[in-house]
Amino acid sequence: MDGMDKLQRLEEGIAHLTRTVEELSDVVARQEREIVRLKSRVGMLLEREADREVADSSSIPLADQKPPHW
Repeated sequence: MDGMDKLQRLEEGIAHLTRTVEELSDVVARQEREIVRLKSRVGMLLEREADREVADSSSIPLADQKPPHW
C-alpha cells in the first residue's frame, strides 16, 4: 500500500500543478489583452496631443490675442 499512497500523492501533486499552470495561463492571457488595449489608448492620446500641439503652434499665442469684447 505504501507504493500506492506515494503514487496517489504524486498524481494529486501533478493535478494541483496542472490547475495552477492553467490559472496562470489565464492570468497572462488577460494581462496581454489589457496591455494591448492600454497601448492602443496611449497611442490615441499621443496622437491627440500631437494634433493639439500642431494646432496650437499655428495660431496666435493667447497673450497676443485681442479679448473678445474688442
